Amino acid sequence: MVVSAAPIPTPPPHGPAAHGLPPLVDWAAVARELQGLNLVTAPRQRKALSRDFHWYSPILEAELAGCVADLVVKPSTEAEVLRIAAVAARHRAPLTVRGGGTGNYGQCVPLAGGLVLDATEMQRVLDIGDGFARVQGGARLWDVDQAARETGQSLRIWPSTWRVATVAGFIAGGFGGIGSTAHGVLRDVDNLRSCRVVTVEPEPRVIVLEGADIQKVHHAYGTNGIITEVTLALRPAADWVHCIALFPHYAQVLAAAGEASGAGRPPARPALDAALMSCVEARFARFYPMLGGRFPADRHALFAMVAPPALDAFRAIVEAEGGTLALAMTEPELDAAGLPPASDCAYNHTTLQALKAERDPGRRWTYLQVAYPQPFDPAVVLRQLGRFGDEVLQHQEFAQMYGQPATFGLLLVRWGGAARQYELIDSIERDGCTIFNPHVVTIEDGGMKTIDQAQIEFKREADPLGLMNPGKTRGWTPAMARTA
Repeated sequence: MVVSAAPIPTPPPHGPAAHGLPPLVDWAAVARELQGLNLVTAPRQRKALSRDFHWYSPILEAELAGCVADLVVKPSTEAEVLRIAAVAARHRAPLTVRGGGTGNYGQCVPLAGGLVLDATEMQRVLDIGDGFARVQGGARLWDVDQAARETGQSLRIWPSTWRVATVAGFIAGGFGGIGSTAHGVLRDVDNLRSCRVVTVEPEPRVIVLEGADIQKVHHAYGTNGIITEVTLALRPAADWVHCIALFPHYAQVLAAAGEASGAGRPPARPALDAALMSCVEARFARFYPMLGGRFPADRHALFAMVAPPALDAFRAIVEAEGGTLALAMTEPELDAAGLPPASDCAYNHTTLQALKAERDPGRRWTYLQVAYPQPFDPAVVLRQLGRFGDEVLQHQEFAQMYGQPATFGLLLVRWGGAARQYELIDSIERDGCTIFNPHVVTIEDGGMKTIDQAQIEFKREADPLGLMNPGKTRGWTPAMARTA
């Protein structure tokens, strides 16, 4: 029986009128009302600040090419954010919030043009206490971690782009990352403690969300309020040992990562204290010349970050599965040797390395995101490894989610057109996997699959005029906007 691939989603419409907003805004008047703030008006800068890493997807690169902010503003305090929100509401101007611009799905690309609020000047670390850090939303995760380490603590979870990515941007568009091996995904209990959210209305308010209520703005793509301040949970600092383990067979890589992360088939051993367990097959080796031969083309690799007390146990797992530990260095040792951290060889940094290494537009790479059924069965990956040949390169991440083991894939895919991409999606999902589609801009189509009604209800409260990031959620229609 032949099963036809799912239809290619229709992209959301562009322009303010398509979202029930006034087609014309007096931008000169908006600029006058924001006088004294840091405004960006130059066309080239506005274009640069209207982009993120959506170009990983050829589909999104084409769809979003003409989306540019009419005006960019860079606040440094919550008081300035309140002022900006009021001006946007009075003029019915579309408003898109931007952090470091490291997202991959066009979250901060303004489909309707309008005003982009760049939060990167809101970068202060406000307070660090026992088990928490309170920071402005535009603080870079790297800076927060460095400040926390001065108190003997560190972040629990961070993206591979943490030197640029902001805290609020990670909450609004992220899911998990480095550290998820031990602490789960952002949505897991206690990773996020509280946040302050500014509403977008003529008289903006500040709403404080705590505990489970933070999910109202987590992974909402900035469609329902401006996150100005966040309290993150911290863990005791670890001087992570960055490791490369090499294996002759990919099945051995998957088995070792499963054992080390506690995701092996029952009875699995307890997870090691590790921040990263990232598996890539041998065909990735050519993308990593900076490793100086430590990832040879005839071996498959497991990149890991383990706490020093867990290093001997990790080495034993690697050797028991037929591998060798080719590298084990702390970050200062890596710096002295001119080598990158293991996190630069994991998550979507793998896609970035491939795109940098092979630039032929006729043979470009893109990627797909996969969640595997649990308990994880490596046979699913091995079947796909044989089925897709050189079209799809395998890359798996081992983590925790909701207190249980979780395994994700960021598959490197040779671009063969949109129709072929959706044929691959269909083929992988028929294996029982779930695809989080990186070739769409809406929250629901990209990952959640369903409309989060709690987020939509919060949007009614925090963005009653429907001005924030129009077109990024299918749960909101222009008819839902308040008219006055």
